[in-house]
Amino acid sequence: MIKKWIFLFSLLTAVILAGCGGTDNAADDERQQAEERDQIVEELDPEQETTPSNPSGDDKLGYVRYTKEQIDNEGENEHSVTIDRTSLANMITRIILRNDGFAEAATLVADDKTLIAYDKEDELDSDQAADIANKTAVSILPGYFDVYVSDDETLIQDIQSLHNSNIQDNEYDNTIDQIIDRMQQSPQGTEE
Repeated sequence: MIKKWIFLFSLLTAVILAGCGGTDNAADDERQQAEERDQIVEELDPEQETTPSNPSGDDKLGYVRYTKEQIDNEGENEHSVTIDRTSLANMITRIILRNDGFAEAATLVADDKTLIAYDKEDELDSDQAADIANKTAVSILPGYFDVYVSDDETLIQDIQSLHNSNIQDNEYDNTIDQIIDRMQQSPQGTEE
């Protein structure tokens, strides 16, 4: 009789474990599918700067894909586009300095204005230098930016003095306007 109870208890335990195992497998499958879906969404997230397989991101193509449902939600309606002004200024300055004839350059990217002051070598024509600086900035910045350039190297310090300013500050606007007035006395490059 005891063997019969042990046999029934073992059989019942095996049935329960087999049933739970099936439920766990289904739950595991759903969990794995959800993780794969999340991984794909993360890989396609434009706010994600790099992937573990390519930390620098230099070799990756830029690509995103969304469905209408992903865009039509409250969180997306509150999404705003931001510009990293420091990264833009860094990129512009580095590209300018890769051209022959430039010894030093400083770039300030403000709300809708970009100021570039540089020290050029004597061999480089002033108009050509202005053209290089202007075209470099225009090729990198969104189209609504006004670009001002100058080979007056004293303006480098003036631009540097604004690097910690806030675009909401009224005093900042006055200083920018004064620097722009001085910059416009220098060649500005050709506009096409």
